[in-house]
Amino acid sequence: MSVPFELPAENRELSPRTGYTREHWEAVADGLLRAAWAWATPGGALLDLPGRPSQSGVRSDGLEGYARTFLTAAFRVAGADGKDPHGWLDRYAEGLTAGTRTPGRDDTESWPHILGHDSHGQPMVESASVALGLRLTAPWLWDRLPAETQDRAEQWLRGALRHSPSPNNWYLFPFTVAGFLESVGRGDDETARARERALDLMEGWYLGDGWYSDGDGRAFDHYNGWALHLYPTLDAHLAQDTALADRFGPRLRAHLTDFAPLFGADGAPIHFGRSLTYRFAAGAAVGLGAVTGHTPLTPGTSRRLVSGTLRHFLDRGSVGPDGLLSLGWHGPHPPTLQRYSGPASPYWASKAFVSLLAPAGHPLWTATEEPAPSEDADRAAAMPVPGFLAQSTRADGIVRLHNHGSDHVRPQEGESASQDDPHYGRHAYSTRTGPTSGENIADNQLSVEVGGVRSTRRRIRPLGAGQGAGWAWAASWHRPVFPSGPPMVPGLRVESVTVVRGRYEVRAHRVVGAPPGARVHQTGWATGPDEDLVSGLHALIGWTDTTTTRAPQGTAFTRWALVPGLTADAEGTTVFAALAVLTGEPDAAPLADAVSGASLAAGEDAVEVRWADDGSTTRVTFDPITVQHRGAP
Repeated sequence: MSVPFELPAENRELSPRTGYTREHWEAVADGLLRAAWAWATPGGALLDLPGRPSQSGVRSDGLEGYARTFLTAAFRVAGADGKDPHGWLDRYAEGLTAGTRTPGRDDTESWPHILGHDSHGQPMVESASVALGLRLTAPWLWDRLPAETQDRAEQWLRGALRHSPSPNNWYLFPFTVAGFLESVGRGDDETARARERALDLMEGWYLGDGWYSDGDGRAFDHYNGWALHLYPTLDAHLAQDTALADRFGPRLRAHLTDFAPLFGADGAPIHFGRSLTYRFAAGAAVGLGAVTGHTPLTPGTSRRLVSGTLRHFLDRGSVGPDGLLSLGWHGPHPPTLQRYSGPASPYWASKAFVSLLAPAGHPLWTATEEPAPSEDADRAAAMPVPGFLAQSTRADGIVRLHNHGSDHVRPQEGESASQDDPHYGRHAYSTRTGPTSGENIADNQLSVEVGGVRSTRRRIRPLGAGQGAGWAWAASWHRPVFPSGPPMVPGLRVESVTVVRGRYEVRAHRVVGAPPGARVHQTGWATGPDEDLVSGLHALIGWTDTTTTRAPQGTAFTRWALVPGLTADAEGTTVFAALAVLTGEPDAAPLADAVSGASLAAGEDAVEVRWADDGSTTRVTFDPITVQHRGAP
């Protein structure tokens, strides 16, 4: 698909994989801004984009339109050293003046007050984009404002310092507001406290290897890159704060080591976690790493990733005929959204334009594009901190993420099946597939059926992860929870291990404490009729029946989908194993041909799989969890 605004000619010499250059990024920024500003109020304070309102209401949504697009404009102009050929900053200066004149008033232009997260707190989120935009463009916007406008803007922004954020990445919003105020000589004890509080929390949420939990608990997703790394690392860069850079820069570098291989050869990020409608914001951490130098990637690889994900979405309909980013993934897709998603929410994609802070002569733009990690070799990598297992195959460019550690359940919360989230609870996600909706059969799920009701997976307890040459594994356990009847069965638990090798996945489970009459169901990847993908699921141990079930609501990738499945009776403690595959390779060999045999060791819960290609064996033991892979005898 083509975007409804003009782009420069492709440069396949400099960018042999995407054709995109820095000029393309500027043109995309200008095109998105032009379309969004067609919906501005007369004073420019609100951009009331069309679409379903969020739970915060239309006024907050209008502020969101202003703030998030301002971030695009700010990166665009700051990266060009103040050159603003389209006069974007004049518009945002007028909007700032109008929005802060009488905050809270019910009129055409006034911005809502910034309150706490439990009282229509969305303006606190937007305050960070306003503050960061002002900081990036201070010489050309803030410094030219009348003193009274500056004072009003400061008072509005200080609302973020005086109310409680949501207990997660939201603490970085007052941190960012305080950073701006201090950068323009308006810091005080209040700004210092906001920054100190956020930095203290970040230390508690940092769990190592470049991974933060998004608040207390185990919530690992794209917020690591586009929030938890972006705000403090960019703050340190703008302030030239060596101490902060020394703290956060190495963490970003470590994160990119794990994160960079999670982009498919087609540029797609993993379809996993919340706020996926932010789309190419997934590349923000890669661009920030290149801008600040805190990256393990070459400039050519960095540009391949950021331009690849930008082009991926532009080529697949994320921008509609009106030039606006839609609420969805490739195009509109309601199941991808959250209640807080409003018409302007997709414009957090603006964070990707942090790449424009690298000037035209920077190696990010002058180096020749190099292959993405998913293009240069098959990969299998364990990520013990988040409990992830990454698997990619060079032949089809697909990246798969097996989730044994991220559940987005806060420590104080119970495990309710009514809060099942398809974007966290499934065992596997990829760059080419999305989860089925909550109203359809669940893909990539191990569920226990009791009394005709199937369980869901909520809180995930990691049991370990590791890797060897060409293979890797991760494991976890969970208590099945049920949407009707008793929420849990006493003593019932499921232990799960995924082992990947090439394009294949061994999925082994031990079900403990299953009551009489229970059945167990394993599902595979959801794929659609128009996709050049093969989803397979082959029984190895314990399974007795095969199924194929239609998911009428489809996924973010296909209008409807088919989900392969396996079923069996279960009582007490039972071990199951299956071989799964998701592949785009043409003429791929039948899944059953990949193994020459599988067995359950007598007297112990140990699964052994023998591979047909080289006679090697993979052994999974459940008590305790161990995984071994040995060459042929």
